Amino acid sequence: MDLQDVHFRMPVPMLNAAQHLAREADITVGQLLRLALEAEIARRTRAAKTPNRADERLLASLRSLLAIDLAAARSWGELSGRLARKGFALREAGGGLALHSHPEGQRLCKASELGFAYGSLMQRFGKPFPGQCHVRAGERVPGPLSKHGSADLIGDV
Repeated sequence: MDLQDVHFRMPVPMLNAAQHLAREADITVGQLLRLALEAEIARRTRAAKTPNRADERLLASLRSLLAIDLAAARSWGELSGRLARKGFALREAGGGLALHSHPEGQRLCKASELGFAYGSLMQRFGKPFPGQCHVRAGERVPGPLSKHGSADLIGDV
């Protein structure tokens, strides 16, 4: 993938919150922003709900292959890493998450069809999925925000 440098301004509290989220997910702020933008683009270009459930044979094999990873992960970053090593990724889908092949991006099933609903994962990890748009704004920004001006974000965007 050919990455281009992008420079823009954002309020200091937003930058601080993004840096906090990125540190927690063990990713760069640039990766966090790319994931958030990817999720928003996907949300606006895909149907919110899948008309049909995934094939039960596919679900059974995915449950077997991913059960330990889904159950043992202690953070969104750890879960993403575990899934990526096996060729999968979670992405926002409607009001929840869907499992996709990685890096191809083919949608395979809902996370809830694997027995791991978005709400239960969010509760377990103590925060929404990185870049998740379907949460109240106050839940997306951790901790109190300062009243400083804007900051330039330059670099790995």
